[in-house]
Amino acid sequence: MIGYKSLLKLLDETNIDYSLYNHPPLFTVNDSMKLRGNIEGAHTKNLFLKDKKKNFYLFSCLESTKIDLKFLRKRMNLNNLSFAGEKYLHELLNVEPGAVSPFGLLNDTEKKINFYLDLKLDSFNSFNFHPLDNTATINIKRGDFYKLLKINNIIVNLFNFETYASYDIKQP
Repeated sequence: MIGYKSLLKLLDETNIDYSLYNHPPLFTVNDSMKLRGNIEGAHTKNLFLKDKKKNFYLFSCLESTKIDLKFLRKRMNLNNLSFAGEKYLHELLNVEPGAVSPFGLLNDTEKKINFYLDLKLDSFNSFNFHPLDNTATINIKRGDFYKLLKINNIIVNLFNFETYASYDIKQP
């Protein structure tokens, strides 16, 4: 399983450009806004969800996005959508609560997780995610983020959280 240090090593080995910012532990968007300091790029929140049939979903969106799980469930025809528990955070993403990020998808070797990225994020030059640990933030250029996902065969579904509609999938 990839962790914080091995993620940084992977990014370096694959020539992925990033900036690393250390800070106190951030568990919520409010914590992040108060304690992260001045970091450029799109700041995100990441929701790791599952349905009744144990299908898993990771949604990454702008931190200001309001998400209505009931509406999302209906729009995507999902049954009993809820937050995945701590067991699944460890088992599938190798993260603790408060450290969920798309970098955890590198640990999903069986490709059990459907990944949805907010369409609004695609208009930013860089994104900010926890590097599998909530005591740091990685700022990564949009193109390098997609490059990392492509190298690791991770499919990105662009998703509009304003209308809850899917768009073309970025294939690796």
